[in-house]
Amino acid sequence: MSPHAALRPQPTPLPTPAPAPARAPARPTTAAALHSVSAVTAVLLGLVAIGAMIHEPVLIPPLAASAALVHSAPTLPLAQPRGVIVGHLVGAAVGYAVLAAAGSSGWAAAVAAGVTLALNMAARTPHSPAVATAVIIVLQAPAPDRFVPLLFGSTVLLVLTGFAASRVRRGAPRYPAYWW
Repeated sequence: MSPHAALRPQPTPLPTPAPAPARAPARPTTAAALHSVSAVTAVLLGLVAIGAMIHEPVLIPPLAASAALVHSAPTLPLAQPRGVIVGHLVGAAVGYAVLAAAGSSGWAAAVAAGVTLALNMAARTPHSPAVATAVIIVLQAPAPDRFVPLLFGSTVLLVLTGFAASRVRRGAPRYPAYWW
């Protein structure tokens, strides 16, 4: 570099434009909203019917939240099959482990929630309703030999109905965005 090059004025970098402010998602069309609401209601009624037939509660609040994610936000990472199925199973495993180690209390449930979130993040299986599954297990202590198979079957059913529903309505986002 010549000695005169250092004396030349350097161009001033242009300021980086500020990112656009975050906005709420666009309101769905009436058809899209009816489609999503109908699909969620149908799958949850199916879980209730299964529970009535086997005399076991199958519909738990985290599954309702999972159904809402799968059917109303099918492209989000939180709604993908990996997170829905594996996330709930991780939540169940953590819930039962914490229940065995610390018993049933609000304190133990809070620990189970935090551990579930951490493990789901580490396993790349994000699914917030799975955290609630761990809490339910610690607080209600369902029998694992009945609860876990029903939880697994329910999550698979949610994923399959999301898959089917996304192919019924023309123009709907395809679910899943990825399987694994």
